[in-house]
Amino acid sequence: MSDAGEHEEVVVGVDPARDWRLPLAWAVDEAARRRLRLRLVVAVPPQHDTQHVDDTPRSMALHQAASEALDAAAAWSRDRHPEVEAVVDLVEGFPAPEIGRLSSHARMIVLGSRHLSRTSEFLSAGSLVVPVSAQARCPVVVVGDAEHVTQQPPYLVVGIDGSESSKAALALAFEEADLRGANLRAVSVWQPPLSLRHDEEAALQGQRRMLSETTAGWSQEYPDVVLTHEVLTGHPVEELAGAAEHALAVVVGRRGKGGYTGMRLGSVVHGLLHRAHCPVITVPVR
Repeated sequence: MSDAGEHEEVVVGVDPARDWRLPLAWAVDEAARRRLRLRLVVAVPPQHDTQHVDDTPRSMALHQAASEALDAAAAWSRDRHPEVEAVVDLVEGFPAPEIGRLSSHARMIVLGSRHLSRTSEFLSAGSLVVPVSAQARCPVVVVGDAEHVTQQPPYLVVGIDGSESSKAALALAFEEADLRGANLRAVSVWQPPLSLRHDEEAALQGQRRMLSETTAGWSQEYPDVVLTHEVLTGHPVEELAGAAEHALAVVVGRRGKGGYTGMRLGSVVHGLLHRAHCPVITVPVR
């Protein structure tokens, strides 16, 4: 993964209008595990029309709310992990591009989820999840529900399809499992074709072989991580979400940098952001 000397921060987006404790708890815990600085960010967007109406009072109220939320979040994070350096950053601009810009120098970005439908996610001007997950240059963690810390032994799920993006996801998944003392379930999903006859057993054998080849060597690098392989049959989003129902997180790779945001993110990742009941970690290819 990235060199800690260049990527020394975990960045968390703080939403003054909503409860920021779940994503902040994930972020400050991660910063403590990795011994990194925590950066708490609120972006205040520009007003739409200031030509005919004096918008100063509203603008001042927004900045005041942002400042108060940052102060409260910083105090809360220090109470949780006093050893973690927490810095606050109130920036001017639209939230998605401003937080995405920070990804160039962050180890990871952590966001909360409002559990919007896919349509609402695209139409919401304040939405961060899809554009930041699609464009960030570092892993992005979307926390919509609390971690399932009561599951024993704790585990993470990583989705594997043999692509370079899933290999990047596997690297981070091993890191996370090792840091947390958790098991790792490497899952590949075969989706049967609708119109073509297919030798199902041959296809499953091919999936098992791909899974074994992709994960080869990682257990030597992380000997304390218990790794299991699973090949499931069905829709990738549903099967991965089901496998991760009691997981600490599900880790998936992201497509390349071209195309529209939704295309860049990929249908499986996009689906998991709305379906999974655990934190979803999206990993770009470096």
